[in-house]
Amino acid sequence: MQKNKVNLLCLGIARARNRNATSQTLFKSRTEMTLRLLAHQIDRAANMLRGGQLVAFPTETVYGLGARADDDLAVASIFEAKKRPRFNPLIVHVADLDAAHRIARFDDTALALANAYWPGPMTLVLPLREGDGLSRLITAGHGMVAVRIPDEPIALELLKAVDFPVAAPSANPSGAVSPTTAEHVLDGLRGRIDAVLDNGPCKVGVESTILMTDPLSLLRPGGLEINQVEKLTGQSLHRPKLTGDAPTAPGQLKSHYAPNARLRLNAESSKDGELFLGFGDVETATLNLSPSGDLKEAAANLFSMLHQIDALASAQKVKGVAVSAIPLDGLGAAINDRLNRAAAPRS
Repeated sequence: MQKNKVNLLCLGIARARNRNATSQTLFKSRTEMTLRLLAHQIDRAANMLRGGQLVAFPTETVYGLGARADDDLAVASIFEAKKRPRFNPLIVHVADLDAAHRIARFDDTALALANAYWPGPMTLVLPLREGDGLSRLITAGHGMVAVRIPDEPIALELLKAVDFPVAAPSANPSGAVSPTTAEHVLDGLRGRIDAVLDNGPCKVGVESTILMTDPLSLLRPGGLEINQVEKLTGQSLHRPKLTGDAPTAPGQLKSHYAPNARLRLNAESSKDGELFLGFGDVETATLNLSPSGDLKEAAANLFSMLHQIDALASAQKVKGVAVSAIPLDGLGAAINDRLNRAAAPRS
């Protein structure tokens, strides 16, 4: 069944390409230059999205790689630029709840969560609404769509300007460390995308929490703390076992967010041939996510410091990075999720 889904998606992508150009022609224009746009150039970014181009933009979590979600060719270009597996769904970003209602069906729990936590770092996986108009490449053949409203003024202004849903996974090569600055985006995708809208570093620093509401399930921990969800709904979150081979939402692959250097987790110190990414009162740390032990600070620093320590490891020809233990409470759940995936064996 999974093989058939992947084949159908590949066929859809091939058809999308053939509408206007071959794959090589698609990327010929992008390899010449990736524009770096500033916050006052939102209108230009919006026009590029309207034309089917790829534009990375900041959200409160990480930078997303945006394409209009109703255009097969534009969405196919996301998969090609990131080298993303075709079976891995995308998150759709919208400007407001009305726009979300046009593409997805909300039950009472979903509506309560949306009213409480949108705009914000929460993604809901909901049934598609009939006549949603989305490219089927976004959902990877499922009848559900992942949707959210970001809590970042620049992102909201861009989404309101285009007035259509925007598919936007993290703006990095698939499986690599997520980008929290425009420079991270350019380091990974320069020449493969059309532009990046630069508005400085992201304030949350880890991706959104992904929830499904029937039953209430945690598909990925993230920037919204789990205890807030359980307190609002009065329900305990179901945590389905992830197989990694047929994800129903983004961020579920077993190996993900990975630097080039190998990570060794829950370390008290570094070994020979390792750098040390610390947390709390760690005097020997090469870099420290939060010397004071603040999980919010650590989450905001996580991907940025993974980028930094990976560059240091490469420059010093070091193959490993030891990482301090991180508490599991609050945002620690999301941090540990990202670190576990980053340290997982790579296929």
